[in-house]
This record gives sequence, structure tokens and C-alpha cells, in this order.
Amino acid sequence: MHLHIIARGKIGRSAEAELVDRYLKRVSWPTKITELPESGGPKGSGKWPDAAAGSVTVLLDEKGQNLTSMELAQKLEQWRDYGARECRFLIGGADGFDDRQRGEADLLIAFGKATWPHLMARAMLAEQLWRATSIIAGHPYHREG
Repeated sequence: MHLHIIARGKIGRSAEAELVDRYLKRVSWPTKITELPESGGPKGSGKWPDAAAGSVTVLLDEKGQNLTSMELAQKLEQWRDYGARECRFLIGGADGFDDRQRGEADLLIAFGKATWPHLMARAMLAEQLWRATSIIAGHPYHREG
């Protein structure tokens, strides 16, 4: 299954960009990042790339579930095993997502109750994707405790 991060805003050459690159290079599954302009009009009106057939859409959203790394790995493994071709992870701009977008998503996830800058959220997502795919592969990196 292809892992596709679609994010508002440009990460440029930054420490966060180096982290994202470092973790995504470790992921054994195909990965891709698509950057969109920070603003796309009023909340919810910004155009996101259309999902391909067989895609799963995950929004990083403050109203999302706080999944453990194991739970995220189980979701990815389940979607892969059911034949999903792509899992799209959408990171919104400053205004986030509207209720329509939330309702159309397959899953909403959050990284705790704190608000994170989108560049940090992207780096944390990249690390979690590496961790999840490592868990699925049986790599000993992750420790439950």
C-alpha cells in the first residue's frame, strides 16, 4: 500500500524537513508527499487532490482519536490486507478541516490534545508511519510498555 502525505504549507529546507526525510527514507512501503498552498480560500473550500479508487483517507485533526502506535499499525495492516491501494494522510492549514471533510474521512487522528505546528505534525506523522510499518514487519524497534 502506498502512503501519501498531503499537507498544506511548504516545509522548505528546515530541521522538520530533515526529520520527515529521515523517517520516510526508512519506511519500506512506497511513500509520497504532496504540498499544497497554505491557503485555499475559506475554511473547507480549499481543493484537495481527488482520492484514487481504493484509497483510504485519514485526517490529522484536533477532534481525532489518539491512537497508540500499535493501533495505527493495526489500522494500516488491516487496510493493506483488505486491498487498499493508498492511504492518504491530510494535514490541514491553520483553519483545519470542516465537518463535511471530517465526515468524508475514513479516520481522524490526533497527536494528543496539544496544538502542533503543521511542520511538526508532518515530522511526527512520518515517524509514526515508520514505526507502524516497522511493527507490521516485526522489527524490534518498537517496545510496548
